[in-house]
Amino acid sequence: MTDDTLTPQDAEKEFWRSLKEFNTGMLGLDRPGAHSQPMTGFGEPETGSIWFFTRSDTDLARDIGGGAQAGMFTYQSKDQEVQACIHGSMTLEHDRERIDQYWNPVVAAWYPDGKDDPALTLIRFDGDDGRVWVSKKGPLGFGFEVLKANLTKSQPDAGGVSDVVLD
Repeated sequence: MTDDTLTPQDAEKEFWRSLKEFNTGMLGLDRPGAHSQPMTGFGEPETGSIWFFTRSDTDLARDIGGGAQAGMFTYQSKDQEVQACIHGSMTLEHDRERIDQYWNPVVAAWYPDGKDDPALTLIRFDGDDGRVWVSKKGPLGFGFEVLKANLTKSQPDAGGVSDVVLD
């Protein structure tokens, strides 16, 4: 994999772009023994935050509790062109403005009482830093790179990787 062509700025831009198109990843506490779970997030590149709807009676919400907890968000775009592992902090918030902003029929299915469901809460994940991989070659391009590498006894060019700092 080549990593000399992907700048941190480009990697971060690709991450936020792809998260807007396909916003499901794995979210969990960043500590030994913790398991991540699939969550749909709503990214805000300008603040480096990703918002997740959850219920206050879930294991993750109880684990986060009243204070900030170290978290990790792992992501792969639907087209498999972008992968990311982002470290940050998670807090529980009841932000009515964001509830209204991100509310949709899929979210509504989890809350029988709608936006006023007493169990409705949000997880705010503030990304600090991470690593992003980007490959625009697609499955056929990847296969070609593997074939070429085997024929030429070289490593395949599977895209770029960059460390990022989210602001």
